Amino acid sequence: MTGYVNGNVEKPNKYFDRKDKRDFLYHFGFGVDTIDIPAIFGDTKYVCTGGSPGRFKLYAEWFAKETNIKCSENLSRSDRFVIYKTGPVCWINHGMGTPSLSIMLVESFKLMHHAGVKNPTFIRLGTSGGVGVPPGTVVVSTGAVNSELSETYVQVIAGKRIERPTQLDSTLREALCAVGKEKNIPVETGKTLCADDFYEGQMRLDGYFCDYEEESKFDFLRKLNTLGVRNIEMESTCFASFTCRAGFASAIVCVTLLNRMDGDQVQIPKEQYIEYEERPFRLVTAYIRQQTGI
Repeated sequence: MTGYVNGNVEKPNKYFDRKDKRDFLYHFGFGVDTIDIPAIFGDTKYVCTGGSPGRFKLYAEWFAKETNIKCSENLSRSDRFVIYKTGPVCWINHGMGTPSLSIMLVESFKLMHHAGVKNPTFIRLGTSGGVGVPPGTVVVSTGAVNSELSETYVQVIAGKRIERPTQLDSTLREALCAVGKEKNIPVETGKTLCADDFYEGQMRLDGYFCDYEEESKFDFLRKLNTLGVRNIEMESTCFASFTCRAGFASAIVCVTLLNRMDGDQVQIPKEQYIEYEERPFRLVTAYIRQQTGI
C-alpha cells in the first residue's frame, strides 16, 4: 500500500464531537475544556509510540538534546500513559499488547483531530523476537500477521467477529530503510507476527505452562519464516489496522533482541541491550530530521 486515501485527521464517529458533549480523553487525563489542545499539539507531524513509559521519556529527551528543541514535561494527566512533545514530534507510550495500544491510538487520533493536525505520521518503535534474523536487526514491517497467521486484525463487537486489514505505508517503509542504509543500521523488511501473549502465544518453552513439544515450537517458527515473518511482538495488527482505517501513514520499526530459533530468553550484556534498543530511535529520528530539516 503506497500512501493513504485520507490525508486529513477525520472523525469517523459522528457522536464524539457533538456540541452537547465536550470530549474528554479519559486515559490521557484531559479534554477539550481542560487544556488548549490546538496551541499545544497543533504543530504535530509525527506521533512516535512504543510500550515503555520510561523508554519514551528517554527518547524524547534524546531527541530534544540532538535537535536543541525543548522537551515538554509529561503532558499526560493520568498514570496510564506518558506524552512528551519535542517540536513537531509527540512521544507517547502504549503499554503492552493490543488492548492498551488500541486505547492509546483512539485517544491519539481524537487528540490530533481536536488539535487540527493535518497528515500526521504514526511510527511504532519497539523491541521484538527475531525469526531467523540475528539479534540487533531492525525489522521495518511489511505487514502484520495475527495469531491465526492471517493478515487481519480481529475485533469482537456486539458479539460479532470483525476482521480488518493490516496495511502499512510502503513509501514510508522504503524511506526508513534507505535511512537505515545511510546510517549503517542493520535493517531488514518482513512481516511481523502479533502474538496474543508473551509465552504460549509465541511458542516459548520457558513459561509456567507448556502443552506442546520442543519440536512443535521449531516447526512453528520455521513455518513463520517461510511465510515471510521476521519478528514477533504483541501490537502490530492493531497498530497497522487502526492507522490504516484512520487514513494515517504508519510504520513499525522494531529491533530484535534475540533470534527465537536459538532460544527463548534474552541473554545479551546490558550494554549490548541498550545499544540495540537505541537502533529504532536512531533510525526513526534520522528520518524525521531528514524530512523536517531540524
